[in-house]
Amino acid sequence: MIGKHSFIRDVFWDRLRHNKMALAGLGIVAVMFLVALLAPAIGKDPAAIDVTKSLLSPQPEYPMGTDDLGRDVLARIMYGARISLLVGFVAVGIATLVGIVLGALAGFYGGWVDTIVMRFVDIMLCFPSFFLILAVIAFLEPSIWNIMIIIGLTSWMGVARLVRAEFLSLRERDFILAARSLGASDARLILRHILPNALSPVLVSATLGVAGAILVESALSFLGIGVQPPTPSWGNMLIVGKQTLGEAWWLSVFPGLAILLTVLGYNLLGEGIRDALDPRLKE
Repeated sequence: MIGKHSFIRDVFWDRLRHNKMALAGLGIVAVMFLVALLAPAIGKDPAAIDVTKSLLSPQPEYPMGTDDLGRDVLARIMYGARISLLVGFVAVGIATLVGIVLGALAGFYGGWVDTIVMRFVDIMLCFPSFFLILAVIAFLEPSIWNIMIIIGLTSWMGVARLVRAEFLSLRERDFILAARSLGASDARLILRHILPNALSPVLVSATLGVAGAILVESALSFLGIGVQPPTPSWGNMLIVGKQTLGEAWWLSVFPGLAILLTVLGYNLLGEGIRDALDPRLKE
């Protein structure tokens, strides 16, 4: 374990800080976190309606203009960042937890356990994820919590396959056989010895998964079955932008840029983490 920690401290961070694209992604992610965190302190009320200021173009008082109800677009984008990040992290947290549990069981025990879990994974992968989410939401009330749970429960398959592969590789290593010969229980072998060494690809998958979850939430909100107004979401802001595209370009451009930059940031960071954790890369 000392060697593992030394690698993370001395190699991982050194590789990451020399990766300009990863640092750019980290910077974008950090800015979005600050925007979401400081939205109540520096932003206006995103639900404040003033029809006398409807569809104002960007100007000093309203740097990103106003929408059809006179609401400040900048404030709504800032509060929308809170929604997007919440959905991203909760959904990915659910998917990661489910994937780790099922992947660990399949990889550690093998046999019929592995067969059942992997056939279930194959069945889930047969359905296009987005259409599966649409089908489930059709039977449920469209709310932010339902969206997070549904996205999480329909996107765990990749994590499960990664964890299973790592467990299949690690369970036959000498340090695992030694721990088993000393009487270590299955739970101890899984939680203390194998799982900590199998989390590197999961970290990469989770980082990239946040971007995917944000995209799915935005798409669902754009279709009107995601986060419901008046709660600001980048996706439901694009609905208004679509309706007024000819006369109010800012209602489409700024929410679209927010989605683009956030997804780009997480993708760049995820790729950088993957490169930093790859032992095959030379110094």
